[in-house]
Amino acid sequence: MVTAQQLQEAGINCIGVPKTIDNDLEATATTFGFDSAVAVVMDALDRVHTTATSHRRVMVVEVMGRHAGWIALHGGIAGGADIILIPEIPFHYDSIASVVKAREAAGYLGTVVVVAEGARPRHGEQVKRDVVGGEFRLGGVGEIVAHEIAKRTGKETRCCVLGHLQRGGAPTTLDRILGTRFGVKAVQLANEGHFGSMVSYQNYQVRQVPIAEAVNRLKLVPQNGEMVQTARDVDISFGD
Repeated sequence: MVTAQQLQEAGINCIGVPKTIDNDLEATATTFGFDSAVAVVMDALDRVHTTATSHRRVMVVEVMGRHAGWIALHGGIAGGADIILIPEIPFHYDSIASVVKAREAAGYLGTVVVVAEGARPRHGEQVKRDVVGGEFRLGGVGEIVAHEIAKRTGKETRCCVLGHLQRGGAPTTLDRILGTRFGVKAVQLANEGHFGSMVSYQNYQVRQVPIAEAVNRLKLVPQNGEMVQTARDVDISFGD
């Protein structure tokens, strides 16, 4: 979208369509690709619950989410995670360990942790692998979280990195319909000469907003928002 805005400013007509799986674009309630990515995370969590329980392990699942934790939050709630770690809420390793110990004391055999790749401990930094073309890559926080949990609890801990599995495969019904609606609206905007606009989804309606409005800032998870509170109300910890 930033590139589309730059092209528009250079005199090249553009229509924007919100297609990131991270769901971090302002000016739209959702982006197509997000629901499909969340479905992959949910399916993975459904599967790791089995080995977590049968082997009495802590399973850490690292998902995408560079600056925004929408995938981890939605996927974690849908997949029944016990702990969700997102970039917007810095965590404490001791708090995570306390949750794991409390669950074991209560008779729960396994614990499932979802961690966004951009999550970081309080007073710590994001885990960066390397820099390519001036842009750093994230990844590896899952292994670090797993190591710290094992060290603090003595429980066998494993890490699973979903990576690009979240970015492919068959889209969900919602994304198929949303993508079609966005495409139709984009063609309408082009026919009407509304260049420099982005298709937007608000209140179940497909509308238009200036691209500049969409790229003004990232849409992050509100720390005290309704989704976070919902997770807390069903005893999901954010490690804070």
